[in-house]
Amino acid sequence: MAINALLVLSDGTVFEGGSFGTEGETIGEVVFNTSMTGYQEILTDPSYKGQIVTMTYSQIGNYGVNEQDIESNSGPKVEGFVVKEYIDFHSNWRSAMSLGQYLKDNRIVGIEGIDTRALTRHLRNHGAQMGIISTKDLNPESLLAKVRKHPGISAFDLVKDVTTAEQYKWNEGCWKWQSANAEFRISDFGFRNYKSVGIKEEKSAIRNPQSAMKRVVVYDFGVKFNILRNLVEAGFDVTVVPAQTPAEKVLEMNSDGIVLSNGPGDPETVTYAIENTKKLMGKKPIFGICLGHQILGLAMGGRTYKLKFGHHGGNHPVKDLSTDRVEITSQNHNYCVDINSLKGQVRLTHRNLFDGSEEGMQHVELPVFSVQHHPEAGPGPNDASHIFKKFREMIEK
Repeated sequence: MAINALLVLSDGTVFEGGSFGTEGETIGEVVFNTSMTGYQEILTDPSYKGQIVTMTYSQIGNYGVNEQDIESNSGPKVEGFVVKEYIDFHSNWRSAMSLGQYLKDNRIVGIEGIDTRALTRHLRNHGAQMGIISTKDLNPESLLAKVRKHPGISAFDLVKDVTTAEQYKWNEGCWKWQSANAEFRISDFGFRNYKSVGIKEEKSAIRNPQSAMKRVVVYDFGVKFNILRNLVEAGFDVTVVPAQTPAEKVLEMNSDGIVLSNGPGDPETVTYAIENTKKLMGKKPIFGICLGHQILGLAMGGRTYKLKFGHHGGNHPVKDLSTDRVEITSQNHNYCVDINSLKGQVRLTHRNLFDGSEEGMQHVELPVFSVQHHPEAGPGPNDASHIFKKFREMIEK
């Protein structure tokens, strides 16, 4: 492999590798993800805006990229992509192109051939930090100077870069396998030649009768499609609104509940979301996921803090304290809510068993609850998907 790309961290650590994806230069906060599969969902997750993602699994790209497994519109949201071994000879019956071509088409810089285990250990020991990938400037000192000039992602409101520009309706449910005919759900962004491989398109599988559907408004701080799919599965009529939509306008929509979605960056930068949430609490049932969980905490007067290297992956054990059940969860966050700072307004509902961090809360009086992990998965296990049904049950009560 020709050495034609460099990754330089802000502490001066240098990794040499080969270029795949587009040529160029990119700066972002370097984090690692422990998922073994699901790189396409990871690439298109808006919560990764501002970050360079390192995959800890050694071989990436072997099943290519398809037209269904996306979690947002308009391509990847990561700033850069780091892998140990990029597999160009992809093989999968759903594959439409190689991962490298997908990155190239979407102008994402990638680097392969570096020791991702060493990089991951470095980030665990020294913390997530800013980094730069370059295929055009191979001078480490020059790259280090560039990355050290960057103010860091906490200096920006990244939600504005990923939220929807206009309000829209969502009516697609989760994809399903029909065991007898090997059929599954196809999204509106789906595989164009599905009829040739024995797959057919179905209507969204809404579990509840139309008359019993509850209406929910989703604040899009960078919402993943799988959150919307799971809300439909739980029997919701879903309307998505831009992140800066005033609370007064949302209340005029007279929905049965409100969802605060996942999203990128430091929650303290999203001041308009915090202020809107303050106005909504006590008026409607509220469910927060990831960034939405953090925004709820700040809206109640609490504090958030940054983790040393964050939680990113599909194998994180979380204990539901109300049932003592341990669920394997999908996670993607760098910040946590300090439950103690909320001074008895909420009770702790979930705890991460890797590091003991707090993963969920429920208000002691109001119909408000949230989780730090991703119950919708995409990618990852579905152990926590029942939380969407819990939100519906809260509304019905």
